[in-house]
Amino acid sequence: MNITEKTLLGYDIKVILALLESLKGNKKFFKYLLNNGYPELAAWSNAVRGDVDALHWLFDNGFGSLGVLSNAIDGEKKAVMWTLNAKDDFMINFSAACRKEKDGLEWLRNNNLEVFVLMVKEIQDILEVQVKDQMFWYKWK
Repeated sequence: MNITEKTLLGYDIKVILALLESLKGNKKFFKYLLNNGYPELAAWSNAVRGDVDALHWLFDNGFGSLGVLSNAIDGEKKAVMWTLNAKDDFMINFSAACRKEKDGLEWLRNNNLEVFVLMVKEIQDILEVQVKDQMFWYKWK
């Protein structure tokens, strides 16, 4: 993986706002990302929502750091270690905030990254729904 890849901080704010809407499930913004030069963000949006094919697409198409970020958000140990070893403060703190680690959210706020605070809250909601869905299906096995 190439740690010099563009992180989420490298995108224009309008693109980040479109990503936020895509995470909320808005297909119009997902299609905008997909069809306007940001397929990696469309894939990342779906990967965060649990789409394994989208996650594989990120790794297979040169966007491994976004794939790792998705996995770190889920608390996957190797991904969390990768972000720590990459020494990317944003990735470390953003993924930590998504995992409800207070210091991560505080770091985002202290660095005036409020749009990412909003994104964290959306991702936390997504993860909560995924856990509830898993618990529901586990009961029926």
